[in-house]
Amino acid sequence: MAKGYWIARVDVRDPERYKDYVAAAKPAFEKYGANFLARGGAFTPLEGQARGRNVIIEFPSLQHAVDCYNSPEYQIAAKIRQQVADAEMVVVEGV
Repeated sequence: MAKGYWIARVDVRDPERYKDYVAAAKPAFEKYGANFLARGGAFTPLEGQARGRNVIIEFPSLQHAVDCYNSPEYQIAAKIRQQVADAEMVVVEGV
């Protein structure tokens, strides 16, 4: 079974409140087997519009990745994130 990945590009507007999002999202990430491959850090923009934070999260399957996002646990965190950051997020299937 192919793994699933969240790819998120984020501009954080309120770093202090973003910490609340990270804490609120943790139970969903633990429940669905999230493994962070990239979580912010240095990056080199190559093409297009860059955002300040880039995140790649690996899940055991595409379904785990989608279920995590749609879970009640994560939706609580998403509401916080949407108040304090601008983001694009996609779920992709691994090879």
